[in-house]
Amino acid sequence: MNYFPLLLNIEYKTVVIIGGGHVARQKVEALLPTKAKIVVISPTITEELLHYVENHEVTWKMKEFEPADLDDAALVFAVTNSQVVNDAVEEATQHWQLLSRADVKGRVDFINPAVLRRGDFILTVSTSGASPRLTRQVKAELAEQYGDYYEQYVAFLGQARQQILATFEGKVKNQLLIDLLEPQLLEWIKDGRLDNCDQWLQQRLGDYL
Repeated sequence: MNYFPLLLNIEYKTVVIIGGGHVARQKVEALLPTKAKIVVISPTITEELLHYVENHEVTWKMKEFEPADLDDAALVFAVTNSQVVNDAVEEATQHWQLLSRADVKGRVDFINPAVLRRGDFILTVSTSGASPRLTRQVKAELAEQYGDYYEQYVAFLGQARQQILATFEGKVKNQLLIDLLEPQLLEWIKDGRLDNCDQWLQQRLGDYL
């Protein structure tokens, strides 16, 4: 299957997860940074999931699945160990709702890549299900290559870009955007010298004012 890579904004949208085991926990943990409204449907859940419920990060409906559970869902995850239940979830999912079945025995509108987050800097890795082990291996390699400091780096780039777009046009704007990828900026942020970056930016902007 040829998947189309896409980053979705699901902030405040309802995501329903049917199942309360290890895979459900993985889905919840992947969804938490998105600020989606996460609803878990299952008679029982793991202790880890219960922790998220008690912290009011997840809504738990302690029950068997019913079609009405999907009424407001934008995304649906069928992650039970019962094909009968997963089939029922698929049958209840509307054509406009996106469904992912963990057992891959029916409709699969999307799959979850491995995600590495550094603030607004997001890297995803997928082998389209061919080798989850390779996916985890590459994610680990990327985590070493792109350290936590990339969160500050990308935040700086975003703020600087907004200043440039609000002040300049044409060739000057384009040149300044290119200049933002000056390697020294990354080195300063890696060393915790953010003031140097701010000084560099103001001086560079001043050259064109």
